[in-house]
Amino acid sequence: MERISKEQIRHVAELARLDLKEEEVSHFGGQLDEVIKSVQQLNELDTGNVEPTSHVLDVRNVLREDEAKPSLSRDDALKNAPDQQEGQVKVPSVLE
Repeated sequence: MERISKEQIRHVAELARLDLKEEEVSHFGGQLDEVIKSVQQLNELDTGNVEPTSHVLDVRNVLREDEAKPSLSRDDALKNAPDQQEGQVKVPSVLE
């Protein structure tokens, strides 16, 4: 039994701006049908004792606090600059 129509595949391809040939529509249709079939098998699992969660893993903030810390002096930052002007790194113009 086909779970996804060729028209649905063409619609998704259009949304993704993909220009699929007819044989590709048939090929991907078969693959998507298998994916849908596999996902539907998950409905057979007993999840009655599983707590709802938004993440599989324990997610916690790993970012440090945003604190100002000493940084390079201007002279140290400009030491390896290939070109500099008035205390700033000089780069070639990229706009006309």
